[in-house]
Amino acid sequence: MSDPIKVGIIRCDTHGAYFAPLMAPHDPLQLQRPVPLKPPPAYSWMSGGAHFYFYTNYGNPRQITVQTVDGFEIVNLWDEHRNAAETLATILDSHPRVCDDFEQVSDGVDLVLIGDCNGDGSDHIKLATPGLEKGLPTYIDKPLANTIEDVQALLALSKKHDAPIYSASILRHLPGAFQFRDRMPEIGGADSGCIRGGGCSIAGQIHTVSLAQAIFGNGICEVCAMGPGDLGVMHLSWGDREDRPCSGVVLHHNVDATWHCAMHVSAYGAEGAILAYNNINDYYYPYGAANILKNVKKLVLHGEVDNSMNDMIEAVAVVNAGRRSQEQNSRPAPVPKVV
Repeated sequence: MSDPIKVGIIRCDTHGAYFAPLMAPHDPLQLQRPVPLKPPPAYSWMSGGAHFYFYTNYGNPRQITVQTVDGFEIVNLWDEHRNAAETLATILDSHPRVCDDFEQVSDGVDLVLIGDCNGDGSDHIKLATPGLEKGLPTYIDKPLANTIEDVQALLALSKKHDAPIYSASILRHLPGAFQFRDRMPEIGGADSGCIRGGGCSIAGQIHTVSLAQAIFGNGICEVCAMGPGDLGVMHLSWGDREDRPCSGVVLHHNVDATWHCAMHVSAYGAEGAILAYNNINDYYYPYGAANILKNVKKLVLHGEVDNSMNDMIEAVAVVNAGRRSQEQNSRPAPVPKVV
């Protein structure tokens, strides 16, 4: 495909407005400008802060300082808060159409992108259905869905209409995570680990599980979860796999304030410990998003991506297992297989 990939974005929240400037020409000075709206803007990026991590060259505020992915043209936008879509439309050079309802977003496009910064994924089937029924490649921001049943329904829709589908967390594709993973030989391989951060919403839980997959590997088979809060602490087990931490990994979701949404990782082995260099935070997250967009381009051009889609399916299953564990007084809960 030599022409740009025409994109329709559903939900112009902080993630919709995060992916858009990484994939399409835009006016960075407009990104910096707070939106004079009353009542206050619906999303944090509308207060003029979305540019902060993309444009760190104070001497040239028009020079983007993070990785971008070209080949896209955003043509349709929709958000339940119309002013959010209208604001994003003024920032993008393509001046996309602001749609009256989400069903219109999939008209005349090659790709549907569903943003979701802090949602729980419970509306993803509804939002994705019009595009999938048209056979369109669809990227669904994390989480793919809220429940295993919804995941199965989305996969069935994708198969029925021959519409390739993809979902991922930025943390699963973050270069800093891969750099940490590559250090495991320093300690003779990890037998246990810990991740701090993420938060107790499913949005944060999926991020943390995805980071664990990126660093320690997929194939999580059992979860123990407890409070404080929803899945405030989770223990992940890979069973008796010799190539995974034999004592598991602990996720601390219920934590105090974090520095620029930083998440901290540690790993322990027979020969010592590794503490993460502080490169898992907002200043580095755009590079994970760019890696996702590279996969999204493959989705459109070739109808498939790497196996990280399976990791997202597993991540939703892990969170669902954690819910069952916490409901059952922190008893171990097996991670269900999704077919």
